[in-house]
Amino acid sequence: MIIAVLGGTGDQGLGIALRFVQSGEEVIIGSRKADKADKAVEELKNLLEDEDLSNLSGLSNVDATSKADIVILTVPILAQKPTLDSVKEHVKGKIFIDATVPLQSNIGGTPMTYFSLWEGSAAERTANILKGTDAKVVSAFNNISSSSLMRFKEEIDCDCLISSDHADAKKTVIELIEKIPGVKCVDAGSLEQARTVERITALLIGLNIRYKTHYGGLRITGLPEK
Repeated sequence: MIIAVLGGTGDQGLGIALRFVQSGEEVIIGSRKADKADKAVEELKNLLEDEDLSNLSGLSNVDATSKADIVILTVPILAQKPTLDSVKEHVKGKIFIDATVPLQSNIGGTPMTYFSLWEGSAAERTANILKGTDAKVVSAFNNISSSSLMRFKEEIDCDCLISSDHADAKKTVIELIEKIPGVKCVDAGSLEQARTVERITALLIGLNIRYKTHYGGLRITGLPEK
């Protein structure tokens, strides 16, 4: 499968692209401008200098989406709708992972505070915008820090909460994300659960600031083994 990471030039998108490239997946970094995506590719090549990166490329968001089987959105909330509108005609029937979180820092406030959307969550907003395309929207990556993703020589000590209304897409996404060393996925239920999961991001950011770290994550205990 080909994975397109839209907004892949930002910290979170770059980290996700890096981890999937390391896992052997074919990854396209997408950006509003293709030359910016190319620069992000060069940045990863400099980081992973001893690894074969023939499975990594950079394109515009539109071109990346058209070529991909799975699309991951990692843009700030203010760029969410414009990005979705620009790629909407290319997502038909594809798995679309939304990692967007509405934080007050995106509108001039603090990153430790979540702000509510009319649709209930960023992932539900994506599903609403992509309605009619048969895209299968999955919420994921909200609670894994970009710093943990970018620390590519270490395992990630964090669970990834997954929510979606599409069981088959959810299963595919879980199998994909669990290729990242250390990450365990937890099925959080329907897409509506993204309303709760997204809010956890603000809490984790606050805890990381309070305890002066960048790697605080979340583990769900007491669940049966798969």
